[in-house]
Amino acid sequence: MDLNTTPFLMVVFAGIVVILISRALDILWAQVIPVRIFYYIIRAPGVIMHEISHILGCLVMGAKVKKVVFFSEEGGSVTYSPPKIPYLGDVVICTAPLFFIPLVLAGCTWIFSQYLGCEIPPIPLAIDSMNALFFLCTGVIRIFTLNLILRFNAWFLLYLYLTLTLVLSIAPSIQDMKNAAIGIGIIALTGVLILWSSLPVVVNVLMKIVSLIEMGFILGLVFGIIALVISSPLAILYLHKKFS
Repeated sequence: MDLNTTPFLMVVFAGIVVILISRALDILWAQVIPVRIFYYIIRAPGVIMHEISHILGCLVMGAKVKKVVFFSEEGGSVTYSPPKIPYLGDVVICTAPLFFIPLVLAGCTWIFSQYLGCEIPPIPLAIDSMNALFFLCTGVIRIFTLNLILRFNAWFLLYLYLTLTLVLSIAPSIQDMKNAAIGIGIIALTGVLILWSSLPVVVNVLMKIVSLIEMGFILGLVFGIIALVISSPLAILYLHKKFS
């Protein structure tokens, strides 16, 4: 496999994993919490940030926002006019939560660590080996140990809530993916053709773009793992009820 192909595939894999974690946890919390209003309260900040992500995508791509709904039985939604850049604009708008929400979480992490006393070790912004993945997972476990066991920090509970609600809203909706499908296909095909071309300048530009996307997905993966740890008791309870 070409050396440039590996990071390209890793980005695709990381993006898929982040989406699957977000969707699986959303389904889990929806199933486990019987009172719907509590589920909506848990989801509210994440839903708001999800829709704001789409709005920002519209502004960047020159699409006019026609209607914004933050809360409804079907969830939030943003209705907009066609973007000025066809296909690419749809991709940016529809997948905006995948990149914007991890950045918001990174900002929250900085605030809680700098001003609220939470101890959060550095996290890797790339996974290029099994050792890096192991370091990432052990780092997440260390975050819980430092803030809940070795020295309890009540602010950390708020941090966990914000992480959970935002991770639940990272994944684009099914309609978002349908709207962006053609654009994603075109971008993926273009990326493959560039790699096959072996033109140094063009390939280097592509790799820089891929590395930026990878950082966003890795951030999403880190916070997704934290959300998985938070949700693990609910998952055990759900499985116990289902198979007992």
